[in-house]
Amino acid sequence: MKKRITAVALSIVMLGFCLYSGIYATPAEGELFATAAVRDLTTEDGSVYFDDEAIALSGSVYKAGMTDAEKARADELRSLAMNTLSAVNAQRASAGLSALTWNTDLESCASVRSEEIVSTWSHTRPNGSDWYTVNSNVMWGENLAKNYSSTDAVVAAWMASPTHKANIMDGSFATMGIAIYEVNGVLYWAQEFGR
Repeated sequence: MKKRITAVALSIVMLGFCLYSGIYATPAEGELFATAAVRDLTTEDGSVYFDDEAIALSGSVYKAGMTDAEKARADELRSLAMNTLSAVNAQRASAGLSALTWNTDLESCASVRSEEIVSTWSHTRPNGSDWYTVNSNVMWGENLAKNYSSTDAVVAAWMASPTHKANIMDGSFATMGIAIYEVNGVLYWAQEFGR
């Protein structure tokens, strides 16, 4: 009887340890940054910001020295990002809003931001400047997300958040670009909106 109690107790302890350490726990999918970002025109001083160094470094989905497998994955992530435009436009159409068009300048800005949010999960850039200083000529709204593996999941999460939904449904926005950056299997999404 003592052996049975000890075995049951050990089993419970081991199960608890496994659940605590995450061996059997399934991680919750996704996280949004607490709020979306929209530029406040009342505080604009007329300055134009353009981080040409960051944009030049992000440039393409391909980086120097990538393997064929890495290039294939980069193509998959770009396709996933571009498919998000259709899902966003479906949401807008259901509300009677015009469709957004893909903007490659915003895609480049999103590429910079998706890499930056890995180290600084914020609408503030790692250098302390505002999110739109990547290119203030085109960036007017931003939604961030991480650890979503599909277009449907990330768009559903954005639509469930009042501030993120407000960006998606903003009738003054006419363009969009998205980039997804992957680190250790975690996808970091930056969705940028333009006028």
